Amino acid sequence: MRLDKYLKVSRIIKRRTLAKEVAEQGRIYINGVQAKASSNVKAGDELMIHFGQKIVTASIDNVQENARKEEATMMYTILKEERVQQTEE
Repeated sequence: MRLDKYLKVSRIIKRRTLAKEVAEQGRIYINGVQAKASSNVKAGDELMIHFGQKIVTASIDNVQENARKEEATMMYTILKEERVQQTEE
């Protein structure tokens, strides 16, 4: 499944267009490699997403074409959330 669609279906990011923009800005990594919106994801992959001042690392548990709200949180496991301090120049 495409990365942008997975992020929307799993409700990690609310809109697919926003997921695509985040990927185009180089803020998403799959297994340590910078990902594009069209990158394929599969169960077992590890996502690292930069949300502003926060970095979220998640493991993909399963991939579904569509999921209800209750099922969406079972598609991934949050491994780590860390805050990033911005340095002033």
